[in-house]
Amino acid sequence: MEKIATSLKNFLKEIESIDDLMDLEKVRIKYLGKKGYLNAFNSLLKEAPNEKKREIGQSLNHFKNRVTEEIASAKQNLLEQSNDFETDKKYDLNRPGPNNHLGLTHPLQIVTDDILHSFNKMGFLTVEGPEIEEEFYNFESLNIPKNHPARDDQDSFYLDGGLLLRTQTSPVQIRIMEKVEIPFAIVSPGRVYRRDTPDASHSPVFHQIEGLYVNEGVDFTHLKGILKQFCLDFFGDRPLRFRPDYFPFTEPSCEISIACLCDGKGCGTCGGDGWIEILGAGLVNPLVLKNVHVDPEQYSGLAFGLGVERIAMLKYNIKDIRLFYENNYKFLKQFV
Repeated sequence: MEKIATSLKNFLKEIESIDDLMDLEKVRIKYLGKKGYLNAFNSLLKEAPNEKKREIGQSLNHFKNRVTEEIASAKQNLLEQSNDFETDKKYDLNRPGPNNHLGLTHPLQIVTDDILHSFNKMGFLTVEGPEIEEEFYNFESLNIPKNHPARDDQDSFYLDGGLLLRTQTSPVQIRIMEKVEIPFAIVSPGRVYRRDTPDASHSPVFHQIEGLYVNEGVDFTHLKGILKQFCLDFFGDRPLRFRPDYFPFTEPSCEISIACLCDGKGCGTCGGDGWIEILGAGLVNPLVLKNVHVDPEQYSGLAFGLGVERIAMLKYNIKDIRLFYENNYKFLKQFV
């Protein structure tokens, strides 16, 4: 009985200082909620002697009714005060509200979406792979065995258990060829990691998009046609240059460059050469096909890989890769 009376007295003191609907709801839960005082007192009623139950029950009913009435009254008062605030002439309801900035799509995501859309139109499906990769998929299956010089170009972040942060999106090629029936054409975007020192053109975390097409009779003319169509979609009718290159997982290999906007006069972007390399490509090395039990006598494939940051820097004439990662709103809002 005394506990009930004391709780009611405490409640009446608390509700006097309530000036917010959220605080009022907290008080209601405290006294009438599932774990509130009322339910706790109900359990005491069950344990009370029979001769006391009637008296305790009446006190509980009084407690419940009073708390309920006071909360309803307080809620009504708070709602009326809210309406008074809205109609008070001291406040100009026609004044514009604060300028809340909506989130923007990051320029790297814009460029990624545009690249994927270009290849999707040509029949390539978008797939993704793990960023924590096994050495087998990241190197050995791609014809980069232990102590191969190509590993020096991809100084990696190694983890325990033969794992590492992938240095390229190329491992997705192997994972897809293990699972998907030929023919297929895929592009795979994602983050990759290398132990580079950050500067205007290097970052330890960057983004790549890998492409792979495997079928009977795939040759270099298919590769050239696909990449010319992509460059036409993305850069317009700018001259292209295909030159021989070397990659362990393609043979023959090539690099593709586009004409610099300086029209061959030489500038800081192209280093005076007049050409800017945008991606590497080639026909899938037969050894890579054998690693996933694909007969290179029956099937052949083409593969290509491009850096999203490099493409974005060319598209938007950005000189420093670090701008993409600094979360500078003035920089990012240019790409709406």
